[in-house]
Amino acid sequence: MKFAYEDLSDDQFEKLIVFLCQRLLGIAVQGFAKGPDGGRDAKFVGTAELHPSKAAPWTGTTIIQAKHTNGYNRNFSESDFFSPNSSNTVLGKEITRIKKLRDAKQLDHYMLFANRRLAGNAETEIREHIASKCGIPNSSIYLCGLEQLETWLKRFPEVAREVDLDPVDSPLIISPDDLAEVVQALARQKESVSALIDDPPTKRVTYEGKNILNNMSVEYAKAQRRKYLKETAQIRAFLAAPENLELMRMYESVADEFQLKIISKRKDYQTFDEVLEYLVDLLFKRDPVLRQHAHKRLTRAVLFYMYWNCDIGEVVDDTTDEALTS
Repeated sequence: MKFAYEDLSDDQFEKLIVFLCQRLLGIAVQGFAKGPDGGRDAKFVGTAELHPSKAAPWTGTTIIQAKHTNGYNRNFSESDFFSPNSSNTVLGKEITRIKKLRDAKQLDHYMLFANRRLAGNAETEIREHIASKCGIPNSSIYLCGLEQLETWLKRFPEVAREVDLDPVDSPLIISPDDLAEVVQALARQKESVSALIDDPPTKRVTYEGKNILNNMSVEYAKAQRRKYLKETAQIRAFLAAPENLELMRMYESVADEFQLKIISKRKDYQTFDEVLEYLVDLLFKRDPVLRQHAHKRLTRAVLFYMYWNCDIGEVVDDTTDEALTS
């Protein structure tokens, strides 16, 4: 069973890792706390119960870090997360802290968990990089990506229940109140709400054709459709209700704003996957309502509706229509 880790908050992901490490290391794992240098670590002192094995467990002080991203289908090798020649990355910024703990004899073993994919060659490169920079033996470094995280949660299914982690395919229940709150929160991203200008009807292109036109990857498109297509009819019906006219105007204003933001930022990204994830990150950083766990999936569903409804992204015209059908 797979889970939507990108929809968790940072605190929820950290809680998940603490509960998991209590199984791997021991119940004495201390939760994530902010240190004097601003970093957030969890810690275990003692002899591990299961890691790396019962026959040869780690002994001493283990420092645990959890790195969560809102992005979908991310990996350890991306330049924002790790680059051997840059300290201005997620991992690069931690190297100094890890080394400081090691030099002060406050770290014997190091564990890093992230909701990113981890290929074998990347695991080797990153582990060797940490070892050389921080003076930690290779055997005392553990990196855990999505694949291994899924394996651990199958081994310890109670952990997912304890942190209320919902499966990817769980239904998204939309109530008018929830949707109104999200749409209003989306509207608050605008400095001002302009007067409604009715847009002419958009000629609808197929989902596959629109994905080609916008350079959305096949894997990302399938995941978006599987997760959120079933919600589009509910969102459309809610916005079309006469009593929600003002919310419909707010929605259209927000969609127009996002379309302009996409046009301005598109040159910075290769795929439309990256464009949508940029929008998601922007929304979650700016609005505390949207980054609440109860609203994160709903926010993504509304963004998918905008894309599905051709309110954002490139749309077909006579030229592109001929190109797609030729």
